[in-house]
Amino acid sequence: MTNELFLTLPTDEIVWITVATLVVLFAIQRFGTDKIGYLFAPIILLWLLLIGGVGIYNTIKFDTRVLRAFNIKYVIDYFRRNKKDGWISLSGILLCFTGTEALFSDLGYFSIRSIQLSFCFGLVPSVLLAYIGQAAYLREHPEHIANTFYRSTPNVMFWPTFILAVAASIIGSQAMISCAFATISHLQTLDCFPRVKILHTSRQYSGQLYIPEVNFLLCVGACLVTIGFKTTVIIGEAHAICVVLVMIITTLLLTIVMLLVWKVSIWYVALFFVVFMSSESIYLSAVLYQFVHGEYVPVAISVVLTIVMIVWHYVHVKRYEFELEHTVPRDKVKKLLERHDIQRVPGVGLFYTDLVQGIPPVFPHLIEKIPSIHSVLIFVSIKHLPIPSVDKSERFIFRHVDKEEYKVFQCVARYGYRDPLEEAKDFVDALTENLQYYIRDVNFYATGGEQIFRTTSYASSIAESFASYDKHSGHAVYAEEMLTPAESFSEHAKQFSGRSKHFKQFQVQNMNMEKMEKIQQEQQAILREMENGVVYILGESDMVARPHSSLLNKIIVNYVYSFLRKNCRNGEKMLSIPRSQVLKVGISYEI
Repeated sequence: MTNELFLTLPTDEIVWITVATLVVLFAIQRFGTDKIGYLFAPIILLWLLLIGGVGIYNTIKFDTRVLRAFNIKYVIDYFRRNKKDGWISLSGILLCFTGTEALFSDLGYFSIRSIQLSFCFGLVPSVLLAYIGQAAYLREHPEHIANTFYRSTPNVMFWPTFILAVAASIIGSQAMISCAFATISHLQTLDCFPRVKILHTSRQYSGQLYIPEVNFLLCVGACLVTIGFKTTVIIGEAHAICVVLVMIITTLLLTIVMLLVWKVSIWYVALFFVVFMSSESIYLSAVLYQFVHGEYVPVAISVVLTIVMIVWHYVHVKRYEFELEHTVPRDKVKKLLERHDIQRVPGVGLFYTDLVQGIPPVFPHLIEKIPSIHSVLIFVSIKHLPIPSVDKSERFIFRHVDKEEYKVFQCVARYGYRDPLEEAKDFVDALTENLQYYIRDVNFYATGGEQIFRTTSYASSIAESFASYDKHSGHAVYAEEMLTPAESFSEHAKQFSGRSKHFKQFQVQNMNMEKMEKIQQEQQAILREMENGVVYILGESDMVARPHSSLLNKIIVNYVYSFLRKNCRNGEKMLSIPRSQVLKVGISYEI
């Protein structure tokens, strides 16, 4: 009786209850999930045990003969008997295992082994038992096919089942939302997505992300789909095409991995590809038959996102190649620094650039418009490495751009994909501290004489690291970035400290008071300029298609990319820089 009263709720009321639940779910994303994450595993475990137990109960009570469905003969008879209708029903059968893929959205947070064990010994048996029990129930009550799950649940277990079902669906939705945040974060690191604000909601656990723009768009999209489709039947059909496309893409990528990475025999690869791709293609054909019934929605969204990613990455690569081809030569930098009309402004200027090797063309443009530079000028390049984290002691790499007395440096700040960007003040403090170490080390290793400096100079080795960054222009991950910190910065330091044992006594003798005082004066000069104020210089480069380029290139660069750039976050917001300390330099590139 309880089941009947609840299931008679009007569709419109259910829709608006769902919308309210969605709004609340997306509203609490800003607080993170680490505080309530401890409840996720117990709830899901209870849910799987519950549906598995109800499935066993229904199978025993109504009809154990449904177990004969595991016999392949009945599957063949089904398609012989129903022909085209049987083929069309495959799209509905596909919905039986939609949702199981949500488990793999947590791949970035759990180990592969834990997910394999959970999938094989928890998720699959419970879901399979639940569907077997529902099939047994429908053998006696075929008229209840629209609401089989709740109608097949015993009355005494209805409300516990309903509460756990809502909680499990919220947890599944949370997993997909977290997966969306993590995916956008990785895409932005690879320069394949417009700049959005990424917040880390937990200081204790890595991977707890929140992206306000993405959260808002997901909320609006989910609510519109719920209001527009109203029933789970159409929403499920729309979800089916996502699942089958994920299966096909996974098969294709795994085939490539088996061939190129694992070096598996071509015959085993061919067998794997034929078996899986043939079955998945049959499911895809059945799903596409009902494409106009709502399955076009996720495909349309995917196409839009793919276009955004391709356009953003394409223009980013072209801009990087342009800057790399038009880097300012060292002799020109020297002439700029030696010009008599150049005024040295007190303070420190942090000039942000994507280039690691060389000075960007926007720098002489700045000097031409405003003939002045700060007493300390640092070209900062922030790079993300394909490793989880970079130790703070190994985060910064420095080198002098030219003569030391000009106090012009280049700096590479390296972050792992789990390392959050610091606030502006914390970033400057860390940079200043590491710059002091660099000044000390460079002068220390240079005290052994000119010959020693050439063979063991810390600065020379760091310069080699800089030079390797831009070997492969136009890519989001560069040559030096593929090295871990232990293979780049730390290895150089170990080499020098090892060599220093042989001539340490000689260096100590040559490290006279005058030299030590010089190092201290240079460090104090940097600190004084930091106290005078820090100005963040950002190059605002407008991308314009060349006059004689193709029509497609003009549309991509002048319209699509321009629209995306105008509607994404500015550089100072991404870096959490105070607006009062920002100096923007505008320049146009023809690509």
